[in-house]
Amino acid sequence: MGIRYHIVWRCFSISNPAHQINEEIRDKEVRLVGETGEQLGIMSAAQALQMAEEAELDLVKISPTATPPVCKLMDYGKFRFEQAKRDKEARKNQHVVEIKEIRMSPGIDVADFNVKLRNAQKFLAEGNRVKVTVRFRGREMAHTEIGRDLLIKFAEQCAEVANREKDPKLDGRHMSIFLAPKAKEDPKKAKAKAKPQTAPEAADEAAEESKRKGETENA
Repeated sequence: MGIRYHIVWRCFSISNPAHQINEEIRDKEVRLVGETGEQLGIMSAAQALQMAEEAELDLVKISPTATPPVCKLMDYGKFRFEQAKRDKEARKNQHVVEIKEIRMSPGIDVADFNVKLRNAQKFLAEGNRVKVTVRFRGREMAHTEIGRDLLIKFAEQCAEVANREKDPKLDGRHMSIFLAPKAKEDPKKAKAKAKPQTAPEAADEAAEESKRKGETENA
């Protein structure tokens, strides 16, 4: 009686619509794979379930479209726990790109401009896009070219770490540009690119090139 209770509890607690497990598997025949990946052959689902129960493991259908379907012996509760842990770690390491906004006025002073510039460069270095906006008030609307020049200057100051996606665009009393972070170059490739070629290396490369040309002419 105690053994029967253990099996029923195990099936109920780990049942998942994503996989058919244990008594949910009603196929006439299945191809069974052991816990460590060994092939156990084709057998009835009832026989496979019996083997799972004897090993105190779960019978899990891992390839329902195969002929016959493939099932595996495993601790399904442990499998789901480890899968959830991996998914959580992946979400933790995933960088979500945000759009950060920098706001300025046409008459911004040099000190404030530099502060906002540093903030934008920091956002870009973190992998975020930046929207830079100039807001015009009252009679400032008659001189929108000042705001345009300011935005272009701002983008030029960020050119080392960002690409300007579009030209400044006026929308009502706001003119904006978007800056996107540049893709970071692989440090190893950058190092190889920067490494000067030695005289022996240059000579070897020239000799190899000459050899290739000779083979082409003889062909």
